[in-house]
Amino acid sequence: MCVRFRFRSFHEFRLAASGTSAVEFALLCPLFFLFFFGLTAYGIYLGASHSIQQIAAEAARASIAGLDADERTSLALHYISANASHYPLIDPTRVTAQARAGEDDPAQFVVSVSFDARALPIWSLFPGLPLPGTRIEHRSTIRIGGL
Repeated sequence: MCVRFRFRSFHEFRLAASGTSAVEFALLCPLFFLFFFGLTAYGIYLGASHSIQQIAAEAARASIAGLDADERTSLALHYISANASHYPLIDPTRVTAQARAGEDDPAQFVVSVSFDARALPIWSLFPGLPLPGTRIEHRSTIRIGGL
């Protein structure tokens, strides 16, 4: 069934409200989807970034039980390899870590964790979206007691 609109004048045509919702939807829908995909992409990225920060902090806490720098390094790296798969959005095969005594202060121990984020689904979510770098890096420093 076809409905025809017949207007007697331009003034009647200008005051007609039929179809305004469709026009508004057509104008705002792309912007809405851009915001939605942007929020989703950055939410995934920030979730992965938070997980990497937590891994670094927990590995630094685990390392404090070591008696010397080698044992602390071993404890930190073991914690990361054993627990990285338990964090959301993290593929443990893409995690690299480094643990060492502090350069400026020997009473500190530093755990650095790096994550290759190229496997996250955000890179294919919306190709035109400006996204952050593909490498997430965090570092956690802990004070060694008794020094």
